[in-house]
Order: sequence, then C-alpha cells, then structure tokens
Amino acid sequence: MVNRIIEWSLRNRFLVLLASTGFFVWGFISIKKNPIDAIPDLSENQVIVFTEWMGRGPQLIEDQITYPLVTNLQGLPKVKYVRGTSMFGMSFIYIIFDDNTDIYWARSRVLERLSTISRNLPDGVNPQLGPDGTGVGHILWYTLDAPGMDLGEQRALQDWYIKFALQNVKGVSEIASFGGFQKQYQVDVDPNKLLYYKLSISDVIRAIRANNDETGGSKFEMSDIGYIIKTSGYLKSAMEIQNIPVKTVNGIAVRVSDIGSVQSTGETRLGIFDENGEGERVGGIVVMRYGENADEVIDNVKAKMAEVAKGFPQGVKFDIVYDRGKLIKESISSIKSTLIEEMIIVSLVVIIFLFHWRSALSIIIQIPVSIAISFIILNALGISSNIMSLTGIALAIGVIVDNGIIMNENAYKHMADRYLQWKQQNSKNEL
Repeated sequence: MVNRIIEWSLRNRFLVLLASTGFFVWGFISIKKNPIDAIPDLSENQVIVFTEWMGRGPQLIEDQITYPLVTNLQGLPKVKYVRGTSMFGMSFIYIIFDDNTDIYWARSRVLERLSTISRNLPDGVNPQLGPDGTGVGHILWYTLDAPGMDLGEQRALQDWYIKFALQNVKGVSEIASFGGFQKQYQVDVDPNKLLYYKLSISDVIRAIRANNDETGGSKFEMSDIGYIIKTSGYLKSAMEIQNIPVKTVNGIAVRVSDIGSVQSTGETRLGIFDENGEGERVGGIVVMRYGENADEVIDNVKAKMAEVAKGFPQGVKFDIVYDRGKLIKESISSIKSTLIEEMIIVSLVVIIFLFHWRSALSIIIQIPVSIAISFIILNALGISSNIMSLTGIALAIGVIVDNGIIMNENAYKHMADRYLQWKQQNSKNEL
C-alpha cells in the first residue's frame, strides 16, 4: 500500500504539490481563526444551578433545597453525576455531563427539569442557572478607583451602569460584581411595640408590599384627547415607608414609624474585598462564554471599558487587577519564538549534514506545511492555541524532520545500489 502511494505521488508530482499548497493555505487561514488562550480548558462539562434563600442555615438549605434538586436532576440524559453544596442562605448544584455533550443542549435540559421541580420548593425560592462559562472563564478582574465616592455609590455605579454595558460585549457570559454595599431600606421593628399593637412581622411585610406597587387603570377620551389612568405607588424614600399604615386602632392608623425605624443602609455582607491592604474596593469579574476566543474577548472588553469610562463621574477610573490577556500574549509570543528558532536550527542542520539543496529543501518544506495542517485539526477538534498545544507542535518538529531524513537516506541507498548494479553490469559487458 505504501509503495503504491509513493509510486502514485512520484508520477503525479504536480497534483501532490497543488494539494500541499492548498493544505498550507487552508492551514494558514485556520491559524488566524484558531482561538488563543494561555492555558487549556480542562474543566468538566458542567451546568451550575444556584438557589438563594437568605437567612436560612446550611442544614435547612440542605433539606429543603439541595436534596430535592439533586435527587430530581440525577435522571437527566447524558449526566455523569450530580454534586450539591449547601451554605448559609445559598445552594449550589453542579450537574456534570458527558464530555461530548453540547453545553447549550445540557442547559436546556436542566432548565426544562427545573420548571417541574420549582413547585416542590419553599415559597419565594427560584433556582436559576449559572453563567454558561467554564472553570477557566474568569479572564479579567477590575476595580473602581473612585476617591471621594462611598462604597454604596460605587456598587450602584457598578451594578446599574458598568455591568449592563460590559455584558453586551460579544463572548461575555456574565459580569459578576463584588465589594461595596448594595443599597436597601431596612425596617427595624420593636418587638415590644408589636406586642402592644397585637401585630406580627408578617403584618408589617404585607403592609409594605401592598403599598409598594403600581397598577394600570383604563383609558378615557375627553375633548378628542386620550388619557391613560394609572396609579403610581412605588416607594421612593424612607419617609414614605415610615408613613405606611399597618393597622387601625380606634380610628387611628398605626404606622411603620410607630413600631420601628426605617433607614437607608447596605445589605448584610459575608465578607469584604480589599486590594493590597489599601482599603475596600468595588469591581467586577468578566466571565467568558463557553468556547470563545479569550484573547479576542479581552480586547473587546477593554475597548468597551474605555468607552464606558467616558460616562464616569470626575476622578473615577478603572483599575485592572487581573488580566489574562498579558499572560496570553507573553505565552504565545514565547512559544512562537521557540517554534521559529527551532525551524531555523533544524533547517541549518539538515542543509549542513545532507549538503544537497534539493534534499534539504524537500525536508524543510514539510515543516511549515505540517504545522499549518495541524491547525486545521486543532480547529476541527475545538482545541485552542495554548501553551500545551503549541509546545506539542514544537516537540513534533523533530519527528517531522526525522521522517524526511529517513526517506531521503533510503532513496539515496536504493540509488547507490542501482548505480553499483549498473556499473557491475557494464564491467561484465566490457569483458
């Protein structure tokens, strides 16, 4: 079989050269399209289900949320195993699928199952899917350098301006905010006053919810003009919450201010984010979507950040604390320079030892063509250009050259044997 392939190649040299040129051009285009990253993505094919039920202990979270979710999600197709973690106020479920499973097909199956499980969970508990990223999806961390601005205002700027802008960047799955205070109105009730007015916490909650609503009415026309009727009842200040009536006693309204106090404060935190021991910071984590080009996504995010920064208050700017783009560029640059140096050294060695330009050329041409073809295979398998894949290509250059040298040496040996046979035959004829 091998002899036939060699024989056919020798008889059809033009077709072989044309095919090699076509593969080289295809491989060069594949190099441009191949995603670039510093490290390979070896994380499992997983879907995360996150459930929040604040104020409850880990054991209650385990019994009421984690256990029901784990037992019901185990029956999904192509699932290897399901892991669950319970902590204060939160539950995390990790559904691990087979490696060849499409991640978005898996997410749709999980979402389909969650629609039937949610009815068995406590009231107000809504499981939600985590971002469609991987274990190495954190590509960029940033903080806000905002002197003179309090942490609550910084967090509001992050949550209501920066986050929405950066989430529109192609390839970004999520912008995870951290640090600072999430502003809220907090009602502190006096239990003695509740007992005096014969009220409960649920009565206070029900009254506040009922008075924080906006509904639509109807439409009527007057003097050929249409008017839309609506009621605007959203709470806008702590004073409005204090004036909400909870109960009527002898014709006198018992207001929220009569049983407690209302203040604007931050949500209770479980930790802080400190940068270099210089104080607390507010920022975000850019999570890359599954299968995207990390280098391209980082460049797009930085361009968007420059655009977003134009709308900042005076003195506020971004401070990038982790940037995988630098690691990617340095790693790829190092591997590329190693590849080029290795190709040059191998070519010189081949030329010096063979000392025959046609033989050396036939071997040297194999190096760029083989490398280009390898990127076609990398794209077909969904493998990015990273330290491991490019190092493997660099190590394979020696094998590529060895094959060419062996074939040339074998050809020279056969030619030498044929020459000796021809010379012996001529000597016999002369005798």
